[in-house]
Amino acid sequence: MPIVGLRGYDAGTKPCNVRVKFIVLWSALQLAKILLAIALPVFVDEAFYAWEARFPAWAYSDLPGLTAFLAGIGTGLGGDNPLALRAPFLLLGAAVPWLVVRIAARWFGEENGWWSGILCLLMPLGGLLGVLALPDVPLVFAALLCLDAIARLRQRSTVFGALELAGALAIGAMSHYRFALVIAAGLAGTLMDSRARRLLLDRKVWLALLAGALAWLPLLLWNLGNDSAGLKFQLFERNPWSFHVDALAWIPIQLLLVTPGLFGLLLVVLRESWSRRADDDAPWGLLAGVGAISVAGYFLLGFFADQQRVSFHWPLAGWLALTVAAPTILRSRGRAARLLIVGGAGVGLALALVFLVAAASPRGRHALAGSTLYPADFAGWQELAQHVRQRYPSPAQTLVASDFELAGQLAFALGRRDILVLDHPLNRKHGRATQIAAWGLRFDRTRLSGLLPLILVVDDTATPLKDRLSHYRRLCATFGGLPRPEILSVDRGRKRYLSYRIESIGNSERCVAPALAWIDSPAPGKSAMGEFAVSGWAIKEGVGVAQVVITIDGRPVASASYGRPMPGVAGYWKVSTDPNLPRVGFDARVDTAALAPGIHWLGLELRGADGSVEAWPAQKLYVTPK
Repeated sequence: MPIVGLRGYDAGTKPCNVRVKFIVLWSALQLAKILLAIALPVFVDEAFYAWEARFPAWAYSDLPGLTAFLAGIGTGLGGDNPLALRAPFLLLGAAVPWLVVRIAARWFGEENGWWSGILCLLMPLGGLLGVLALPDVPLVFAALLCLDAIARLRQRSTVFGALELAGALAIGAMSHYRFALVIAAGLAGTLMDSRARRLLLDRKVWLALLAGALAWLPLLLWNLGNDSAGLKFQLFERNPWSFHVDALAWIPIQLLLVTPGLFGLLLVVLRESWSRRADDDAPWGLLAGVGAISVAGYFLLGFFADQQRVSFHWPLAGWLALTVAAPTILRSRGRAARLLIVGGAGVGLALALVFLVAAASPRGRHALAGSTLYPADFAGWQELAQHVRQRYPSPAQTLVASDFELAGQLAFALGRRDILVLDHPLNRKHGRATQIAAWGLRFDRTRLSGLLPLILVVDDTATPLKDRLSHYRRLCATFGGLPRPEILSVDRGRKRYLSYRIESIGNSERCVAPALAWIDSPAPGKSAMGEFAVSGWAIKEGVGVAQVVITIDGRPVASASYGRPMPGVAGYWKVSTDPNLPRVGFDARVDTAALAPGIHWLGLELRGADGSVEAWPAQKLYVTPK
């Protein structure tokens, strides 16, 4: 992605030159976003919204109905493929930079308008908005449409401006509960700006506000009919409302996502807006109020609110609002500072594109498997869907998924709306349990005999290792024991799925679960030269482990000595029925002489006393030359 220069700030440069740069950058980004929308596997939340679209409603347990409605339009016109699902969101995302241009041009002149649009495009979250079918796309669009309407009304009160405001408020209300904070930000900005305050005496504005308020009615009615489940989740269940310092991570995350130079510039804009808020001619007070709530407010809220779910994108509408005034501040900086800010934003955008390209490629996801950048929420489901089609081809068979994420992805891949979902902590953590129950798709054990035979598919990696034994035990209790699973390992085991064909109800007291293991030494990513030691532990509920085989790049290289006493492991897994406890440790020596220097993958092959053979997820190993 080319980095846009700063010649548009030189004396005598015509605004049309900056406009051309904006249009070229915007066009290139739209092409890149379309290609990414085609190639990127569907994100877990996107898949669930597509599933919701198969059950049309005004509101759902997690969101108002607009996101599912847009997803339904896309898939209804283009079929069940990623581009069709994302097409309406791509269109809204493409419109956002033009809204930024229009607002900035109205307040600060045409040239500044085009530069604001360029900064919006260079900000990674702003430039790539719409690649994913997420509710933040219509939310941000609605927020900027509200700002544009206020800008229009602030200049001259017209019926068209009031209609624009009413439409923006309605879109926002149908997008997300979080739009309430956008309204709070708009109100704060309006109260801080003397010209905007006059709008509160305008009947047309109050009619627009009334229309916007009525758009919340479907969400209100849904909550009244479902014991306020959505409100309880958004306000209480997902938020501890107790002080914690984790919010400090917000700063480095925003530095990366906004890019450092642009982050600093927009904070200067916020400070300047605050100091000049009494200026009647310019909208500094309006921007100060919007920025205070939409940026600083989210930062402060983070010290008391949810830290368990992704929230780094929440301030985007606030950052884009501040971008409107950014060129006026940037103009006063030296050429080197301007180049650093704009160039740094371009580099950040390019890096974001590189990451998404890697996430879109099976080879790229495979390469990222040993790192913290591994895109787990995009990965694995395509391979699993192919596995299900091949191994269980009959569409008449009952399909049961372990959690809502897996169910949504399989529903999208297989074109089904009837997948049953087990009770899982993820369902409650993300506010989807009530919705699944409302659809009648929560698995009911009392109906088990009438559903047999069935196919159970489990995302093993969705449950932390420390909780997996209890999870396996719940599965045994639910289905009356478990047959031997088929194991699908994707990206060196970073995504691991278990599939069961359950044909009868067995004895849950004789539960044989998948094996659990851990490599104590070497640690992931460590270097090895010559001969090195491998040690750890392995257990298998019900029957025990008979043999542990060490693998390098999927090939067996050594048979471990198994049975070393490990009282600490036995104490941790004290409820396990593995007959070998506490003698579950293993040790082996591996020679790297036959391995080429570089990255390799160290794994385990766990052979159970029942004849089962299970591959354990591999970890990265660096082999250094002698």
